[in-house]
Amino acid sequence: MSDLQIRNLRPGEISIAVDWAAAEGWNPGLSDAACFAIPDGEGFFIGEIDGERVATVSCVNYDDRFAFLGFYIVRSGFRGRGYGLRIWNAAIAHAGPRVIGLDGVVAQQDNYKKSGFELAYANIRYGGTVAAPPNPPADVVALDTIPFARVEADDATVFPAPRSAFLRAWIKAPGHVGRALLRDGRLAAWGVIRPCRNGYKIGPLVADDRASAGKVMQALLASSGGREVFLDVPAVNREAVALAEALGLKPVFETARMYTGPIPPLRVDRLFGVTSFELG
Repeated sequence: MSDLQIRNLRPGEISIAVDWAAAEGWNPGLSDAACFAIPDGEGFFIGEIDGERVATVSCVNYDDRFAFLGFYIVRSGFRGRGYGLRIWNAAIAHAGPRVIGLDGVVAQQDNYKKSGFELAYANIRYGGTVAAPPNPPADVVALDTIPFARVEADDATVFPAPRSAFLRAWIKAPGHVGRALLRDGRLAAWGVIRPCRNGYKIGPLVADDRASAGKVMQALLASSGGREVFLDVPAVNREAVALAEALGLKPVFETARMYTGPIPPLRVDRLFGVTSFELG
């Protein structure tokens, strides 16, 4: 295995990992690569043999306490040779002493446990075609009209680390549409919808309750053109599951959200849609 060379993907090369994810059926967003490059310029890795790309992984360090691992892919034909373990170990080493999170395929849970990961809960991807509402709720506003500091503070209730630069880029990325609901002058719900290789994904979707989430969801669906939409829901948030099912969405995929250690208490009851399985 000494012929495997591991190096960082440069920001302009992150599209390689995104394209591989698309080939695996993960359906990434059209602007994901540019946004994913922002939190940690050294967080993406590629393994090469004589210049041929054979494996990828990412481990994005958000701050000095938390990192998130994703894009763990070994190309067909190179699996079972130990290349995956080597590039995995490079990613884990990049995180250092940080707690690491991941959304892994359920079948690999036991392997992740060998690296110190413990199951927190399942995330379920719901998908389906939902008619775009002709008249979105009148009290829902554009997300970029809300002071960013308020959005950032609300995001901190559902994500374990600051991600200001990423969040700004995510909201403003080409094709991304953000919507928000104010109640009594406070931010009650907000979310982003983005175009993907197939249809649209909604995430994050953060709300005080199902009714507020539903209003923002309707406003976001108005941007979908009636195409297929996907929402990644923490299974432990029963109100989020109920919202997805009420819209007629069906489970299409499941991941295991796992961590290597304790994280700050999060309001998973307010998380109606995960931002992405790749970066958390």
